Amino acid sequence: MHLPDKTIERLSQYRRNLLISLSKGKTHIFSHEIAELLHITPVQVRRDIMLIGYNGTLRKGYDVKALIDLIGNIIDTEEGQNVCVMGLGNLGKAIIKYLCGKRPKLKIVACFDTNKEKTGRLYADIPVFDAEELTEKVKTMNIAIGIITVPFERASETANRLVNAGITGILNFSSKPLNLPGHVYLEEYDMITSLEKVAYHTKEK
Repeated sequence: MHLPDKTIERLSQYRRNLLISLSKGKTHIFSHEIAELLHITPVQVRRDIMLIGYNGTLRKGYDVKALIDLIGNIIDTEEGQNVCVMGLGNLGKAIIKYLCGKRPKLKIVACFDTNKEKTGRLYADIPVFDAEELTEKVKTMNIAIGIITVPFERASETANRLVNAGITGILNFSSKPLNLPGHVYLEEYDMITSLEKVAYHTKEK
């Protein structure tokens, strides 16, 4: 099943909120309740959920646990995927601490850095390797996804290292736009742009 990027984003958000609802003892939920949590329309929620082949009931709505499991089957792989972080600066450290343990099917297994003073040790129980070891470790540790947290001027070089090592999915947290081969899925998140977007809307209000 190939779904649009925006649909995948919303499914991830649905699952996150459904897990919270389940932890509070909620067994069923209506589309308008999900919509309120995400500030979107109930029509959009129903469209997305119908797209993945699930239907609720008029009386009880959606089965929360069943919907969580279905979204998991679509987004996750059965065996899970291993992730590495490129750069153990402040941002890299924050991302490791934030993401570790958040998703059992997405596991940060390694960090890479060019600074010899940072390598050869553990950070938050994650081994930190020299960037020169990337290709070897990608193979031996079965790493599929790389997260770039290096400074702007090193982002392109770091992305090329990841691609050459066999990585096929990259999340770029640097503000440097990347140009990668078509077989590599790239997601770019520019915090400055996001902040300026918020600033613009704040100004408008």
